[in-house]
Amino acid sequence: MENLLEVKNLQFSFRTYGGVVKAVRDVSFEVRPGEILGIVGESGCGKSVTSQCLMRLNPEPPGFFEGGEILYKGKDFTKASGQELRKMRADMQIIFQDPYASLNPRMTVGEVIAEPLNIQKRYKTAEETRAQVLKTMEVVGLNPKYYNRYPHEFSGGQRQRIGIARAIVLGPSLVVCDEPVSALDVSIQSQVLNLLRELQNSMGMAYIFISHNLSVIKHISDRVMVMYLGHVVEMADKKELFANPSHPYTQALLSAIPMPERHSKRKKIILQGDLPSPANPPSGCIFHTRCFMAKDICSTQKPELRDIGNGHMCACHFCDGCK
Repeated sequence: MENLLEVKNLQFSFRTYGGVVKAVRDVSFEVRPGEILGIVGESGCGKSVTSQCLMRLNPEPPGFFEGGEILYKGKDFTKASGQELRKMRADMQIIFQDPYASLNPRMTVGEVIAEPLNIQKRYKTAEETRAQVLKTMEVVGLNPKYYNRYPHEFSGGQRQRIGIARAIVLGPSLVVCDEPVSALDVSIQSQVLNLLRELQNSMGMAYIFISHNLSVIKHISDRVMVMYLGHVVEMADKKELFANPSHPYTQALLSAIPMPERHSKRKKIILQGDLPSPANPPSGCIFHTRCFMAKDICSTQKPELRDIGNGHMCACHFCDGCK
């Protein structure tokens, strides 16, 4: 199956008063049509920056693109401009993390959802645009009578449904979900996750789903990519990764998932030290300063992200199958 999206050796940095922060380093992955790729890692690992790079939403300056390719349906998104860029963007949409900050308080719900249609000049008349907006509102579970209401009149879950409607109204092939449920109550999270799954099944969209919550990632993803300090350290099918985590960092993350005491046989792994500064990353393996398996080679040689079997990728000198 031909990949919908291919990212090759993506590198992005920010200039700060303290130096250059290397936010994303040599990140490579692919997304297949209709697939949900989950991205997980600690705060500051580069998840959101990666997603913003894919949409070309990073501020330049202070940020600057250093290299790599983003191939969408075979075309390099980083080199597109003008009408070509606008056309490609119509097929790639994003759902933002904060449903309170991502909606313009001066625009009605109808205007918010209609904005992508108007920018893309999808319909010739206002009546056609309104009909599509009302149809999309029903799809995401919003009552059409809310068309002329403003965002402040809605709850967090309803606002996120508005954001989802705005993202899918153009019928995109790829949607980036940047922690879309992290600001919501647990009961509302499940509703939004189920809605995203239903939309993905009915519309055939692919998702890049970013989250801190490993339970959410396990529930919604087909494959999972683990990031640490701007690097990809492990990537595998969801079932494979949760059953056989190979990288020490992934093992530590999974050990932190709360489990019922009487069913838990998992040993909790406590990582030592703090997350290193991306402005001054460690030499060799970026994880060796906190790793419980670290040896001398780890501080001097950077491990390559390699296939250890059945498409399970791991960047560790001592991964299972890499010894």
